[in-house]
Amino acid sequence: MTSRRPHGFTLVEILIVVVIMAVLAATIIPQFTDSAKDAKSNTALFNLHTLRAQIELYKTNHDGVVPTTLDLLTQKTNRAGTTNAADGALVHGPYIHSIPDNPLVEAAVADVVKAPGANPPTAAEADAGWLYDASTGEVWINHDDYLDQ
Repeated sequence: MTSRRPHGFTLVEILIVVVIMAVLAATIIPQFTDSAKDAKSNTALFNLHTLRAQIELYKTNHDGVVPTTLDLLTQKTNRAGTTNAADGALVHGPYIHSIPDNPLVEAAVADVVKAPGANPPTAAEADAGWLYDASTGEVWINHDDYLDQ
């Protein structure tokens, strides 16, 4: 007589595999959900550093004067900081192609608003991606969690 052993997995073996997969999924999935937030945060910080660097370059080319608006960073200017060619040759800029987006807000992300009186600002403004103080040339991410950056 030959003994016949059944082929396939038992219910206990299948349950053990399912439990192991559930434990692995519970430890891995939260890491992926945080990665999107981290990517947005890092992009916003990179864009902030880019804006600040280009404002400093603008100041260097314009005798320490900061741009009156961030839009001047996207245009050619003369030594006086105007975009009027009649006032002199447009030899400086553009410093950036366009105002970068702020991925942390869902409003009109490239919009820039005047920063409130406090430096740094204490609260985010509605419908803007960046806060800019034209008197000092300082720029901030328009998000309550990143105003101190």
